[in-house]
Amino acid sequence: MRRQSTDQIGVCSWSLQATGPQNLAEKVNALGLKKVQLGLTPHRDDPGAWDGVQEILAGSGIRIVSGMFSTVGEDYTTPETIRRTGGVVPDEHWEENVVLAKAAAATAQAMGLKYVNAHAGFLPHDPADPDFDKLSRRVVALAEIFAANGVSLLLETGQESAQTLLAFLAEMRRLGAENIAVNFDPANMILYDMDDPIDALRLLAPHVRQVHVKDARRTAVKGQWGEEVVVGTGEVDWLAFVQILAEADFDGTYVFEREAGDNRVGDIAQGIAALTAAINGTTA
Repeated sequence: MRRQSTDQIGVCSWSLQATGPQNLAEKVNALGLKKVQLGLTPHRDDPGAWDGVQEILAGSGIRIVSGMFSTVGEDYTTPETIRRTGGVVPDEHWEENVVLAKAAAATAQAMGLKYVNAHAGFLPHDPADPDFDKLSRRVVALAEIFAANGVSLLLETGQESAQTLLAFLAEMRRLGAENIAVNFDPANMILYDMDDPIDALRLLAPHVRQVHVKDARRTAVKGQWGEEVVVGTGEVDWLAFVQILAEADFDGTYVFEREAGDNRVGDIAQGIAALTAAINGTTA
């Protein structure tokens, strides 16, 4: 068992709504953190705005530990719209997504990053589904792009059950993709009304290389979104969450992701206190 530490805590760049590298550094410093997951594609339509980000963050003692690759055309209006538009599912965006993946992989390599995570999209629950083979081969194609740049691709949880993701990972291995693992987001399991996050983490823990620290409450109306809330005020059992990772000898980063609310720094600071309490409350 590996004792978990607050030194493992970081934050997603996009959660802080920074106006540029210097503003990002200031907000990360305000949280007392030294690790950042950097969005590699959200700013693709604003070239140059994030030039020098690695050097500026390093000047404040902050390290970029991973990247995030986002696909084209994602529509999060409802669970149904993202089912149609998320990840590598839409045929009309596949070629453009390949171009973006190559750019993101090259950026990650230049920054010396080991991991980049992405949403693959809604994976079919049945391997006999015709789309299962198509999506498998598309994810393998992305994995090969990142592998050529020395980067592992982390599939983010939430849009499928743990069992479905395990089956998909097995298929990736069968197809020769050895650089695919998991970025575990417990809140996504709740927001998508897909699985119990603690049960899912127990199944997926051997494959988890990074986690998103996010909390939520499940919807009372099928087909609608759950509600994202401040970490420690939702349905995720953080003590159990950290304990499972400790037992799995997890040495990755607990990356805070806050995608709602107007007080991101304050909300994340409150969440850091809740996660710290969970870390300190686990058995060694």
